Formats: sequence, C-alpha cells, structure tokens
Amino acid sequence: MAVIDIDHMTKDYGHKRGIFDVSFSVNKGEVFGFLGPNGAGKTTTIRHIMGFSKPQDGTITVDGKDAWKQADAIKRQVGYLPGELAFPSGMTGTQFIDFMAKERQITDMTKTNYLLDMFELDPSGVIKRMSLGTKRKLAVVTAFMHDPEILILDEPTSGLDPLMQERFIDFVLAEKEAGKTILLSSHIFNEVDATCDRIAIIKNGEIVSTIVADKLRNNQNKEFKVEFADHETYEHFIAETQLDISAKRPDQDQVKLRIHDDAIHQLFAEMSQYKLNFISEIKFTLEDYFMNFYDRKLSVAAGQEELEHGND
Repeated sequence: MAVIDIDHMTKDYGHKRGIFDVSFSVNKGEVFGFLGPNGAGKTTTIRHIMGFSKPQDGTITVDGKDAWKQADAIKRQVGYLPGELAFPSGMTGTQFIDFMAKERQITDMTKTNYLLDMFELDPSGVIKRMSLGTKRKLAVVTAFMHDPEILILDEPTSGLDPLMQERFIDFVLAEKEAGKTILLSSHIFNEVDATCDRIAIIKNGEIVSTIVADKLRNNQNKEFKVEFADHETYEHFIAETQLDISAKRPDQDQVKLRIHDDAIHQLFAEMSQYKLNFISEIKFTLEDYFMNFYDRKLSVAAGQEELEHGND
C-alpha cells in the first residue's frame, strides 16, 4: 500500500527549472531513496509533499491526505527533516526541545532521550552558537521525538561527521525494522545504498530511473580485471580467448572481462591456464548505475538494459 503517492506532478518555474511529470510512490514499511545532485529537483519535490508549495499539475497524497489541502494534518503526522535548517533566535537547544514537546503535546520523553543519547547531543548551548553538525543533530532529535510512522528526510546527514553519518544510517535501519515508512532524499551514494529498498534517480527535474536496490546488489552481470604475468601471455590470451573482453590495456598487460554468473566457472577454468599477476572483480555499484544517466547520458531504457544484460 502506498503511503506517499506522487502522480504526474509538475511545477514549471521557467527556463527549464522545476519538476516535470514526476511520479513515484513509497510503500508502507519501505525506505525509498530519492537520489540526485544538488539542483536536480529533490528539495522542490519534498516541499510539495510537505505542502509548502502547490503543484501546477498532478496530485500528491500522504497517508491518503491531499498534500496541499491537508498540509497541516500531514505536518503533525510525519517526521520531516529539511535540508536547510532554521531555528528560533535566542533559544538554547534544551528550550527548543521543550518548546517542540509542548507543541506536539509530548509527555513521554523516552524517544527524545533515546535520540539524544544515540547522537551524543548536549542541547544546553545557545543554538546560534552551535556548529552545523550540532544543529543537524538537534534537528534530527526534534523531527523524530514524537516517534512518527512516516519520515521524510532531505539531505539528512549534511553537516554530520563520518561517525554520526554512520549513526544516522543505523537509526534509519532501526526505524525501518520498526515498520516505519521513509523517504530519503540524498546525493550520498553509500547512505542510499545502505538503507533503501527502492531508488528513484532524478535529473533536471525528471525521474530517469526507478530501481529495486537488490537488483544492483545482486546483479548477475560481473566485470573482472585481469593482469597477466608478461606481455607474451597477454597476447596469447587475446588471440585465443572466446570470453567477452570489454577493455584492453596492452601497455599494462591487462584486460577487463564481462561475465554472467552462469559463466564464472568457465572464466576461472580458462584463467588457470595462464600466469597471472592478479584477477579481481570490479563491483557494479549504485554510483556506476547513477553515472550512466549523468556522465554517459544513457536513456532510461538503455540504463535498465545495461543493468539486466551488461553493456555492449
């Protein structure tokens, strides 16, 4: 069942700026990754989901509620972590937490204290004087202190140090395990890859691919890099092999080979006949798939074809 549903949403600001015919859904209990560089349209999309902007075309619902007409109810229901942080002036972190608890009528502070401990946050300081990382931790605590069932995260680890980024990934995975529905917007590959069930890639305001993450993790098309012990062995292999060579580097006596899982035995049987310096698998990552649509400018169909069958 779709908890967040976006159907053919468009907001055209002119000069090719905006979001165009965007459609995707986030199902109950899944983590959905929304991946793209800065300026691709991620934040604009999320601002429409949260009811801050009205689409020119299309519909958006969150838990069955219209994102524009019922925005206040949605804001009370979800945990929203914006990419750009803004806090009331003059408050300490503790005062802001108390203020948000009263706004949300929270009397049980168990979740709040859990988040404070998890992210090692001392909220006693004046917010204005906090570092960006500390402000981000404060935003995380206040966004999720009411233990929402729906989490909407826009560049959530921006400003966090590597340790806290890993801690945040652990938090997302724990929330997923608890059955929460999570939309994670990011340009950081490892946090999307580590947490998401499905991933949409956005480019210039348009969705160019939506993929099940396990298809990447369990891709049956492999690529191997092989370096031969000497140039004579390299030349002999080139002349004799029937394997699919995707790249040749004669100056380094190296080749790259494309192999389907079904042919792995054939690969190693053949390689055992040659003297090698090494053979290693080149992992096909989320970043590789993403760059197909940016660096190589593949069409949606071509990107999916490469994932399913390897490139030509």
